Amino acid sequence: MTKQALIIGVGALNGLGAALARRFAKAGLETVVSGRTQEKLDLVVNQIQDAGDTARAVIADATRPDDIAALFEDIASKGSLEAVLYNAGNNAIIPFEQLTPEQFEDFWRLGCMGGFLTAKSAIPIMKAQGSGSLIFTGASGSMRGRPNFVHFASAKAGLRMLAQSLAREYGPQGIHVAHVIVDGIIDGERVRAIAPEYIESLGDDGAIDPDEMAEAFWQVHAQPRSTWTHELDIRPFKENW
Repeated sequence: MTKQALIIGVGALNGLGAALARRFAKAGLETVVSGRTQEKLDLVVNQIQDAGDTARAVIADATRPDDIAALFEDIASKGSLEAVLYNAGNNAIIPFEQLTPEQFEDFWRLGCMGGFLTAKSAIPIMKAQGSGSLIFTGASGSMRGRPNFVHFASAKAGLRMLAQSLAREYGPQGIHVAHVIVDGIIDGERVRAIAPEYIESLGDDGAIDPDEMAEAFWQVHAQPRSTWTHELDIRPFKENW
């Protein structure tokens, strides 16, 4: 039976989603990469296949129940589901007085609702197996709200509580639910495109390397049941926290 890992929220090659896909594929799992842009997914799949590992792409919008249901139906038909990583999310600086209800809802849908939809489809599969990892990508906003980030912090805090509730309910049934707090700037394509000078100003190891962070996610997944971690925080050594 094919052992699969699903990464939801895969974009640029130099991003966390792609790094997670590479790491789980390297471990011998058939890695399913999912996102909204076919061209980006194809680049990630090709890179993994060129390395001699196995991956395939499935287009899905994490905020659409039908998309997520179809994604998991496809996976369930092809083998076991060893790990699901919910990495979908976005961020922007928006002062509260300029924040619209539509923007607030959009951030909540991707940052929190998508995690709920993912769990609703993943949990029954893993429950039937009696095993599996469900890992959510969090942020410093999961723990604290700051000015101009009401929309982001609200969504991330909700996702954290979703993960915590699921861990308490389904951990005893063999499902490892974890939440990884990313506290720092990821040295990826998104930030490099917007603020390359800021990345450079942080100096050596001042920003988070996506592949090194992906290793931490893998280690959480690989933990034996007697020593499960629910929440892990990751930050550069010089990050002010």
